[in-house]
Amino acid sequence: MHTELLRFTTAGSVDDGKSTLIGRLLYDSKAIHQDQYEAIEKSSKRRGEEEVNLALLTDGLKAEREQGITIDVAYRYFSTPKRKFIIADTPGHIQYTRNMVTGASTANVALILMDARKGMLEQTRRHAIIASLLQIPHLLVCINKMDLVDYSEEVYEKLRDEFEAFAAKLDVKDVSYIPISALKGDNVVHRSENMSWYEGPTLIYYLENVHIASDYNFIDCRFPVQLVIRPNTDEFHDYRGYAGRVAGGIFKKGDEVMLLPSGFSSKIEAIDTYDGEVEEAYPPMSVVIRLENELDLSRGDMIVRPNNVPEVTQDLDLMICWFDNKPLRLRGKYIIQHTTRTARCLVKEIRYKMDINTLHRNLDDREIKMNDVARISLRTTQPLFVDPYSRNRITGSVILIDEATHQTVAAGMVI
Repeated sequence: MHTELLRFTTAGSVDDGKSTLIGRLLYDSKAIHQDQYEAIEKSSKRRGEEEVNLALLTDGLKAEREQGITIDVAYRYFSTPKRKFIIADTPGHIQYTRNMVTGASTANVALILMDARKGMLEQTRRHAIIASLLQIPHLLVCINKMDLVDYSEEVYEKLRDEFEAFAAKLDVKDVSYIPISALKGDNVVHRSENMSWYEGPTLIYYLENVHIASDYNFIDCRFPVQLVIRPNTDEFHDYRGYAGRVAGGIFKKGDEVMLLPSGFSSKIEAIDTYDGEVEEAYPPMSVVIRLENELDLSRGDMIVRPNNVPEVTQDLDLMICWFDNKPLRLRGKYIIQHTTRTARCLVKEIRYKMDINTLHRNLDDREIKMNDVARISLRTTQPLFVDPYSRNRITGSVILIDEATHQTVAAGMVI
């Protein structure tokens, strides 16, 4: 039986309890081994803590454990009979916002944590805006540490209303709210006896049942070619297949397709997978497509449908989140990576910087520093095959790379 995979990320300010929540989720859903639990129990005692510190399950770096904070993105995998999950535990500190973008870029759900005592902080807003920019389909606001406000319904409703007023300005389609205590386990896996006034689902029930099948684009057929497979063996003497991951739409055997950038047409002869041939391929399957004609296709090219083609352009309008210590340079040259295609690009214009707290456009300050969100326009050396990010998160996203250091300096969304 094929079980669905849900990717979710945690977001929110420092010390809102993101790592503790994931530790509690893993522990209460029986997704950690006894020896792992005993190791963090010993570690908690050694640090003089009264209760077992479940945050240690995800904070793997030595510096994280010493400071009790998350620095890098920690990925954890677990499953229940209903679904498989990949969790990205992302940092709350402002200087690690770029790590949060990395963890959130592939997520179906963003868990945004708020401390019931502190309410909405700058980082809560920042992370909610980034989740909205990254078009994460579902936001789940977990109002944590309810045990420290006597499980008050009044506090929960006040914070829910506050977030709702803020979310109205964002491009977010689906927002839900759950009052929890990650430390005590209320409403995480087991329903809380302390909050009988709350009638909604527990966190695990929400994660198991949230509808994610329509999160992918099944309309626009997009297949970026990653690798040309030519085994040249006696068994597969004339085999020529194009390997990659379906970024959108449904490809079927016998379909008429068009190849970019050449514009030539062909038909799909067969679709191969690791487990053998299949009749159709759809996101996020990794497959090898064989075509009826021998045409010149290489890494970075794209297979699409003739009547549904992405925009082929060298001029891009992007919202970016800047990751580098050095500011963005106007007229600066960078490497741009889009799906499997790499080119060089020039920054033509910095349109505006976004004020994270008010969502206003700052047209006066054009200096884009680390963690800033801005709108820019670029010119690339080769045409790219793009869709708006709001339509397809894969063909609508790019990364910018420094030519000298080869470090990723920005993540961008095509407007």
